[in-house]
Amino acid sequence: MDYKSDYKRKSVSADEAVKVVKCGDNVHYGEFMMNSHVLDAALAKRKDELTGVNIRSVCCPFPPQTATSDPERKHFIYNDWHFSGASRKLHDKNMCNYIPLTYHEAPSFFDRGWIPIDVALIKVTPPDQHGYVNLGTSNSCTHTFCDAAKIVIAEVNESVPRCLGGSRETLHVSEIDFFVQGDNRPLIQLPEILITDVDKRIATTILGQIEDGACLQLGIGAMPNAVGALIAQSDLKDLGVHTEMLVDSFVDMFEAGRINGLRKQRDKGKIVYTFAMGTQKLYDFLDNNPNCAIYSVDYTNDPDIICQNDNMICINNAIEVDLFGQVASESSGIRQISGTGGQLDYIYGSYKSKGGKGLICLTSTYVDQEGKKQSRIKPTLTPGAIVTVPRSINYYVVTEYGIAMLKGKSTWQRAEALINIAHPDFREELIKEAEANKIWVRSNKVS
Repeated sequence: MDYKSDYKRKSVSADEAVKVVKCGDNVHYGEFMMNSHVLDAALAKRKDELTGVNIRSVCCPFPPQTATSDPERKHFIYNDWHFSGASRKLHDKNMCNYIPLTYHEAPSFFDRGWIPIDVALIKVTPPDQHGYVNLGTSNSCTHTFCDAAKIVIAEVNESVPRCLGGSRETLHVSEIDFFVQGDNRPLIQLPEILITDVDKRIATTILGQIEDGACLQLGIGAMPNAVGALIAQSDLKDLGVHTEMLVDSFVDMFEAGRINGLRKQRDKGKIVYTFAMGTQKLYDFLDNNPNCAIYSVDYTNDPDIICQNDNMICINNAIEVDLFGQVASESSGIRQISGTGGQLDYIYGSYKSKGGKGLICLTSTYVDQEGKKQSRIKPTLTPGAIVTVPRSINYYVVTEYGIAMLKGKSTWQRAEALINIAHPDFREELIKEAEANKIWVRSNKVS
């Protein structure tokens, strides 16, 4: 049977397609912007017919109707591998659970059979002339969980950019059980992130760590965007990209002539990534662009792959860092904010890279709910906070007051280096706490 006949035969309504979901099934949604609101809404309609359906997603950018329609979780139990803002709000109401992982390992969970999948609900492009649909802007483990699923249902959306590989960025019509025509709603766009003067000061320090020919990884948030903006305006040249997440600032750097990837040791000339989140500018840039290569996350985030490019510069945010050098980037106390994501992968991979640097970047202070200024550099992490990067792996920490390199330093040397980049208003208090915690010596100096 030719693919066109097969595609026509498998095309049904969303309501018809999700009838295959049974009580107690394990259902996997898509990833990031490739989550299907169409299939989620259809499944939510079946709430009263179903119990114990276990749903997993990867950073769903909207609150799924399966979760919001069932706050007591009698019918659907919703889980997220990496929290979005929507997941965070659901978690606060006990309507979503986080799934801890080291990101590059995710595909192996399905390959090893640890996560049984009954039904996969994904979003794709229309088939090309060869009968292949493209997985769009997210490829971290989609193909792997579709391989593991007993049934695959795909929403077809003509607004999805065709993101070239890389590897495993397509599925053939024969690999999908049902197709549902979506409403062609454009992909969700990230709102503009305000870049503050403090962000710019930190970005300026980071810029001083980047040399011509470096290979970049940027995380999400104002800080990485500020770095990207400064690079676009700089005279740096021959930069490469090997990143987990692709954001708008990479487009700006490319169009400014800063990125060509010609000095990369691996995937020379290619902008390598595993998912993209940004504005329509980014999605248009990716569509059928042979300069970009989307890979599964067990490639992009494997430290043994990352380090094969020299001068890896990896830039990521954090919530807080303690004087021992531990980094908390995913929770504030016991409140889940985000996920481990690729931060650990890239900090470790950057150290193994010849000339590489892994930078944890954070503002020195924040304002709490009571309007009081608090230090992000703390004597010890907030009780209940999850360690994202252990002190033994942490490399560089950057605030608007400077940069601290922690490798090879004793506990008292780390404390000294971190207090030197803390906000001046908190340094005396931090010294007292360091003394109490026996990580301070009389010869220590604070600038």
